[in-house]
Amino acid sequence: MVATNLKAETMKLMEQRSGIEAEMNVIIENLCRPGGPGLSGNLLDSEGFPRADIDIPAVRAERHRLAELRNDHKDITEKINQNIQVLHSARLTSTTTEDTGDAGMIDLNPSVNSATRDASRAMDVDVVVSKPFAVVDEITEGSPAAEDGVQLGDQLVKFGCVEFGENLLQRLAAEAQTNQGRAIPVVVLRQGARVSLAVTPRPWQGRGLLGYVQTFSSLLMDLFIV
Repeated sequence: MVATNLKAETMKLMEQRSGIEAEMNVIIENLCRPGGPGLSGNLLDSEGFPRADIDIPAVRAERHRLAELRNDHKDITEKINQNIQVLHSARLTSTTTEDTGDAGMIDLNPSVNSATRDASRAMDVDVVVSKPFAVVDEITEGSPAAEDGVQLGDQLVKFGCVEFGENLLQRLAAEAQTNQGRAIPVVVLRQGARVSLAVTPRPWQGRGLLGYVQTFSSLLMDLFIV
């Protein structure tokens, strides 16, 4: 019962996080539209006066709101991580207990019990595998990433062999460098739907091998250009 309630709570938290991500995407798209100020661009012109082509109070309000959403996103993500760890530990304990308890018992309906256990385990795995680890904050027109289908606001779930975990900066950089000139399978969440892409890291006139900036869910203020 506890595991069931915790799983339901986790799914609800994931729905809340999706709502936060959707609102973040709207703000990011608005700030990063052509001619827009971007997420951290200067609000003054070359002479030091406030830019006349943008609504500065509105931009400041949107940036402030985005910072709040990122903090909320971080808190919810940490809670989801905690719940997943508890669920994973409970599943391992349950599996051990089942294996020990079943040793001297006859299972009258093994196919049903096995299917139930497999479904529960699959759901636990899906919660982990579907977890985005970064969001594309900026993307340069004409860059390899843009040409290969990456869009502003995409939530990265998988980049080649890289999924959510530790040392994301190093692992992503190594994945891009190792596969330069070769297509990398990429999975993103876009407006709540999973989208599969093939992205090829390659030299171009801009920085890096792909040409987008991403903010990590676990390191929300660290930007990484690939």
